[in-house]
Amino acid sequence: MTIEANDPAIAIAEKPASLRPVLEWIARRAEPVVIGLAAILIGLALFSLFILAVGKSPATLFQLMYTGGFGSWFSVQNSLSRAAPLLLTALCVALPARLGLVIIGGEGAVVLGGVAAAAMALPFAGTAPVFLTLILMAIAAMVVGGIWIGLAGFLRHYRGVNETISSLLLSYIAIALMNQFVEGLLRDPASLNKPSTRPLPAEYMLGNIPGMDVHWGLVIGILACVVSWIVIEATSYGFAARIAGGNVRAAQIQGLPVGKLIVGFTALAGSFAGLAGMIEVAAVQGSANASLAAGYGYTGILVAFLARHNPLAIIPVAILLGGIDASGGLIQRRMSLPDATVLVLQGTLFIVILFCETFYGRFKIFNPDLWKRSL
Repeated sequence: MTIEANDPAIAIAEKPASLRPVLEWIARRAEPVVIGLAAILIGLALFSLFILAVGKSPATLFQLMYTGGFGSWFSVQNSLSRAAPLLLTALCVALPARLGLVIIGGEGAVVLGGVAAAAMALPFAGTAPVFLTLILMAIAAMVVGGIWIGLAGFLRHYRGVNETISSLLLSYIAIALMNQFVEGLLRDPASLNKPSTRPLPAEYMLGNIPGMDVHWGLVIGILACVVSWIVIEATSYGFAARIAGGNVRAAQIQGLPVGKLIVGFTALAGSFAGLAGMIEVAAVQGSANASLAAGYGYTGILVAFLARHNPLAIIPVAILLGGIDASGGLIQRRMSLPDATVLVLQGTLFIVILFCETFYGRFKIFNPDLWKRSL
């Protein structure tokens, strides 16, 4: 039997064997990028319709949004400063999501972490070394934040309470407790118009990165994202969490400690949100007050979902959302729109992102398992 040299089957067989694995790798990782970008563009289009409805120009608004967030070195530094707490509050959502949990109560951990940090500073500021004081403040904030969000995980596993509802309600309780402490037990008598704790001495404030007008909270947030990615992707603890998140029943059959994983990951997530509160006190506010409830916990939800709960992807997304938030004041001054206009944009993006979640796994081009073997 003779074989024709131009037989198509031979041409397919002679294709480089290494090409398909490369294409599969690209296809699987392109799906969240493509769908995420599509969700952003759709959200911006819908938001443009809203801006047109109020009689303003979307083009002007987006131009001001870019100018206010990234148009100058000053704007970039402002955006980076606002991104710092978003990095940590997004981790509060992303880490439990690996176990299939939806935690939206990071705001509560932020405010209580800030109060705990301020309370810890009271007996040490001015007497103990600066570095030791900041370390103790961070530990106190992380412990309180971890306990607060870990409680939602405990209720979820051991009592069957929905973690989304419990974490949200715990946020309202946390804000009420913060107001109680700030206006009562921890109040500085000198704070008349705006109740707050005793301010930190200037030398005890968390300083700026050399050469930048951005505090060290940004570096802490980036390191937290990197460490979280390592924990999830390169440790047995993270592997067990991913297994439990995929199928709790299968994880239990395999003998994995599902309860410990749920409580442990929610507590770790809460500790990061609590650390965000400490950074706000030690780098921005100088004391604990009502400004701690600035909505960073809620914006972190959007950051985490837009990043598909990937700790490394959280970094650029948080910077993007920080820039949008930083542009709010400029939009208010130049276009006579409320400062909350950026919140409308964030809400629109969040709705579209949730809607686009239904498209994952539906496109053949992103699923190599559906490709023909000959390709």
